[in-house]
Amino acid sequence: MWIDTHCHLDAREFGEQSLDVAAQAAQAGVSAIVAMAVERGNFGAVASLAARAPNVTYALGIHPICVPQARDEDLEVLRSAAQAAMEDPRFVGIGEIGLDFFIPALCEPDMRVKQERFFREQLRIARDLGLPVMTHVRRSQDQVLKHLRQVRPPCGIAHAFNGSFQQAQTFIDLGFHLGFGGAMTFTRALQIRRLATELPLSSIVLETDSPDIPPSWIHPGRNTPDQLPAIGAALAQLRGIGVDEVRAAVHRNTLAAIPRLAGFPQS
Repeated sequence: MWIDTHCHLDAREFGEQSLDVAAQAAQAGVSAIVAMAVERGNFGAVASLAARAPNVTYALGIHPICVPQARDEDLEVLRSAAQAAMEDPRFVGIGEIGLDFFIPALCEPDMRVKQERFFREQLRIARDLGLPVMTHVRRSQDQVLKHLRQVRPPCGIAHAFNGSFQQAQTFIDLGFHLGFGGAMTFTRALQIRRLATELPLSSIVLETDSPDIPPSWIHPGRNTPDQLPAIGAALAQLRGIGVDEVRAAVHRNTLAAIPRLAGFPQS
C-alpha cells in the first residue's frame, strides 16, 4: 500500500473531480492521502473531502503563502478546530505550515516577521496537541530548523525537501522525515536525486503535492495522487532496490511521521 503524505485535493485545478481523483488513486493502490489545508477558509473543505472519500485524511494549517492575508484570530480558529478534530480519526496533523523565502513579497522584513510568528504559533498548537507538522521549507530550511529546535513538535515532515545533507540530518535528528515526490524523477534535478539516493531509506516519505510538482512523465500537466506508485518505483530505481522494499519502508516511515495514520483503515 502507498500513502500520499502531501496533497491539495481541494485545489481549484480539480474542480468538482476531487472525489473521482481520490477514487482513481485508491484503484492505483494509494490507500491513504493526506489533504492539506492552507488557510482558515478551506479547513472545512479538506475535512469534508475526508468525510466523503474512504482513502482521504486531512491536516489543518495556514500556509506561509496565505499568511499575508491571515489574521491573528485565524490562529485561534486553527487551535479550536484542531482541538475539536482530535476526535476525528481522519484528522492527522497540522499542515501545511512553514516558511517561504523564495517569493519576493514574502521576503520583505515585515512579512518575514509575520511568517515566523504564524509558524511558531502553529508549532505550539502541534506541540500542545501532540500532533505532527507538515512543513513548507522553500529557501528556508535553516530558519525552519531554528523554530523546530525551540518549539519541538513531536514529529513531522519536511515537505518537498531540497536542502543539504547537513540540513537533512538535522531534520532527522529532530525526529522528522523528508518528503520526496515528482521533482526527483527529473534527470536534471541532481541534488534532489542525490538526496533520494544517499539518505537513509528510513528517513524518506513520498508525496505528490498534487496538483503541483508533476513527475517527468506528465510534466507540465496536472499532478494527481494516483502517480504515487510510479514515483515510488522511480525511487526504487534510483536506489537500485526493489519496489516492494521501497513500499514497505516508506509505509513504516509514514506511520512514524504521522502516527494517527496507524489508526486509519487501509487496504
